[in-house]
Amino acid sequence: MLDLIELGLFVALLTIGFFAGAIVEKQHYESIRKRESEYADVLTFAVRFPPDRVTPQRAFLVHGTVVISSDYFKTFVAGLRNLFGGRVRSYETLMERARREALLRLKHDARRQGARLVICVRFETTTISTGWVASIEVFAFGTALIPERDAAPAIAPVLTPPAIPAV
Repeated sequence: MLDLIELGLFVALLTIGFFAGAIVEKQHYESIRKRESEYADVLTFAVRFPPDRVTPQRAFLVHGTVVISSDYFKTFVAGLRNLFGGRVRSYETLMERARREALLRLKHDARRQGARLVICVRFETTTISTGWVASIEVFAFGTALIPERDAAPAIAPVLTPPAIPAV
């Protein structure tokens, strides 16, 4: 009888965890979508060089970091999924949320410093295992650019090679 009560408690906690985790995830996605529309004017690119290399730019590093953990239900389901193999969708959504949140925090840092363009955006991901629940850290960083307003446009000088004397 005691085993049946423990099983019932386990199932009840899993059910509560499922619904609570789903609500928290839904609220986080709503927050992300809202902030993505707010920061739509801050452009981010993975390219190494700015699109316009003629205008002098002031450059500085910006970053955003986030640590997100999975709930017990998703961890339990992922553990079952690992027995059979295949895609672990619960961790895919966790990674997507973390990446989008880190990028939003990077855009916030860029806007706070007056930039509207970030190039060379990169992501670093670390898994943090604390006990039974998996957590991940995503660190986004890039180079923010602000056009110099007072500087005249730089025109690359045309360099001619020195004349080689004939022998």
